[in-house]
Amino acid sequence: MKKYKVVITGKTWPKAYEKLLEECEVKIWEGPNVIPREQLLEWVADAEGLLSMGHIQVDEQLLEAAPKLRVIAQSGVGYDNVDVKACTKKGIPFSNTPGVLVEATADLTFGLLLTATRRIHEGWELVKTNQWKEVYGIDLYGKTLGIVGLGDIGSAVSRRAKACGMNIIYHNRSRREGDEQLGATYVSFDELLKQSDCIVCLVPLSNQSRGMFGKEEFKKMKSTAYFINASRGPNVDQEALYEALKAGEIAYAALDVTDPEPLPGDHPLINLPNILITPHIGSATYETRERMALLAAENLLAGLSRRELPTCVNSEVNFRNSQDLTGVN
Repeated sequence: MKKYKVVITGKTWPKAYEKLLEECEVKIWEGPNVIPREQLLEWVADAEGLLSMGHIQVDEQLLEAAPKLRVIAQSGVGYDNVDVKACTKKGIPFSNTPGVLVEATADLTFGLLLTATRRIHEGWELVKTNQWKEVYGIDLYGKTLGIVGLGDIGSAVSRRAKACGMNIIYHNRSRREGDEQLGATYVSFDELLKQSDCIVCLVPLSNQSRGMFGKEEFKKMKSTAYFINASRGPNVDQEALYEALKAGEIAYAALDVTDPEPLPGDHPLINLPNILITPHIGSATYETRERMALLAAENLLAGLSRRELPTCVNSEVNFRNSQDLTGVN
């Protein structure tokens, strides 16, 4: 049986890779850095499938360089690196991996909140330098948590916060159906900024969300507020965040995402005493990353064989067995 030609832009997990090798002839980038653009464009010239690990730009240039491409699958939920409209125009289904990383990302998000408010990491640093002394934090019980972006991950964070006795308010572009079951109250963005003791950002990156937390937003927060970003770095104006932390306009920040990534070692944020930064590890557990890889492989194989993708973003071009495929690449 003739195998499909597939390009994988980075290392993936063994089970997913073995699954793909059964039906595909694979070119995989195994270098320490992101695959060079020139190399990628050369490889996709005869590729029928592309599995992105999320570190490449999928744009019109790439699509034009890949005339045989049937499907693009990405291991990850966010897809601000992908021009979905261009994929749709070309009739190429694009998929991400939602759902499978919800609980792991919620664990990390709430872990950042708990670690920051109780100064757990600072206590460990003191012990390592033989300084056995108390580090004071704040209680979570009875505090108000404001969640900006109450989607699946935000809902999972809400459940964890409720278990700690926190009050939950949230803001979305529109009120979430069934929010009363989560014990969460819908408020305006301004009210959330003013009322919250702790604020979590979990919105996808878009033209509307880019820079949504800036100078004016930090000024509206309580001076005792803790700010956590586990969404995308560009949702936050980092210069404004730096100034707010330095001036004491807010108490603390904990970030799993930055702009850029990786954050340069000499970035001024790193030297502040009231910040905690982790290297974008929201979904980084063995179990979750393997599930993500397997789902991405399933999406890729489905698209290659003209079947419906399990989690297609541009569903209007999702392949179905009964679909007329005339004119589709």
